Amino acid sequence: MSGVLRIRSRLSACAALLAALVLTSCSPGTPLPNPLDPSESTDPPSATPSAGPTDHPDRPAPAVPDVEPEGFVDPPPGTGMARYHDQDVTWLPCGAALCADVSAPLDHDEPDGQALTLRMLKVPATAEPRLGTVFVNPGGPGYPGTSLAAGFDRTGLEQYDVVGWDPRGVGASTPVTCFQGEDLDAFTAMDTSPDDSAEEQALIVANRSFGQSCLERSGPLLEHISSVQTVHDLDLLRVLVGDERLSYVGYSYGTYLGALYAELYPDRVGRLVLDGAVDLSRTSETIQAQGFDRSLTAFAEWCVAQRCSLGESPTAVVEQVTRVFDQTDVQPMPTRSDRQLTQSLAVTGVISRLYSEARWPGLLQVLELAREGDGSGLLFYADEFNERGADGRYGQSAFAFPATSCVDTADGGIEDALQDWERAQEVAPVFGRYGGPALTCPVWPVEPDVWQEPIRGAGAPPVLVVGTTGDSATPYEYAVAMAEQLESAQLLTLEGEGHGAFRQGTPCIDGAVVRYLVTGELPPPGTRCRE
Repeated sequence: MSGVLRIRSRLSACAALLAALVLTSCSPGTPLPNPLDPSESTDPPSATPSAGPTDHPDRPAPAVPDVEPEGFVDPPPGTGMARYHDQDVTWLPCGAALCADVSAPLDHDEPDGQALTLRMLKVPATAEPRLGTVFVNPGGPGYPGTSLAAGFDRTGLEQYDVVGWDPRGVGASTPVTCFQGEDLDAFTAMDTSPDDSAEEQALIVANRSFGQSCLERSGPLLEHISSVQTVHDLDLLRVLVGDERLSYVGYSYGTYLGALYAELYPDRVGRLVLDGAVDLSRTSETIQAQGFDRSLTAFAEWCVAQRCSLGESPTAVVEQVTRVFDQTDVQPMPTRSDRQLTQSLAVTGVISRLYSEARWPGLLQVLELAREGDGSGLLFYADEFNERGADGRYGQSAFAFPATSCVDTADGGIEDALQDWERAQEVAPVFGRYGGPALTCPVWPVEPDVWQEPIRGAGAPPVLVVGTTGDSATPYEYAVAMAEQLESAQLLTLEGEGHGAFRQGTPCIDGAVVRYLVTGELPPPGTRCRE
């Protein structure tokens, strides 16, 4: 979504909170040292307001190939949505948890058409009385909720089943696929902040090629992975686990799913926690790059306080970082492997360390290496962020993120994206500039499917919005605005650094969120917690 997670031409313009909650427990490569109520209506809300074909002037309109993505299945017996609500759910052992595959319509407006598969993972409740299910989503878009649920800290929530699902197009839920390996290496490494018309044109061609590769491999799935469809899936899953109302914890882009659920299904809302809120209105004057610029400044201030070697003032430290970006633009930096560090990979490597204060020591270490002409550390972090494995293959979110973002984005075309980039550089001199223009979606090969009406959640029970003042990926202004826009929302603030607050080590935040989920009690208005 352009106003939520601004996708640039490189795949990982931004990552979800999953990077902090899940990926830190992974080890891709060798690290550097220290581095339902049946009485309710069975049909989803009808007539989704959509962007329509009047915008996005540069999107090609190729024929959708007749391919059958992995996970396409026949619909369950019956007709209409009842056929999906009545399907059997078989939970099978899945590590220390339970997993189940269920069917959902490819298009919720046509429940008697093609079906796809959704994967759920459940960690069962261990205390009585049972409170039902709390669904969890890590954001992205394009990141698997099953991974989040498997490692979710359930302290205080033992009366809940914790369920995560891989949204459509993601992970084990009928995944989007695109070109891989060396082709994707070349795409992620290319110059994303063009200095002239030739580089600009190369970027446009590369993005068109990437999108076409996704269409050729994913076919009709690519047209049906919008957030609106995912929210309808979420309500179906609520029915299938037997809950009358939805309880939910969503991070980052997951806050958009939760807010949209409150808009589409206000009478089915239970307790919603929306942490690391996105730009719900899509009209905020604050852009994501400003959040990363602020976090880079905070890192620089910390670095100076540590008497680090990068500079004696925050300005000097930031200049050292941009010097690396400029050097790799002129000449890619050698690494300890047969690959080189390009400017786009250097930018990605730095961004990956700005999601939490705990990552700053690692950023300092790899910047010191880069200053000496060794790009290995930044390349490692860029690969980790891009989910590139040691075998050269990328994680599936590399495809699901742009695919979902672009079907959720009503763009104004290439020229509009270039103008946006110019404006971004004025308000975010570092990442507004080096992030480059957002050219993936303007040339994406399918039309967008965007909910255009204001999202207010009228009639929904109280919703808890959580925002962090130093959030890099979703600036705090977004949380303030979301809490104001949702009619029943209340804001809980963490004064500190990092993307997302719940389960990040602040007892004040954790206690307030758990209390709300268990009892429904909101924290006092204006509550501010400190790290």
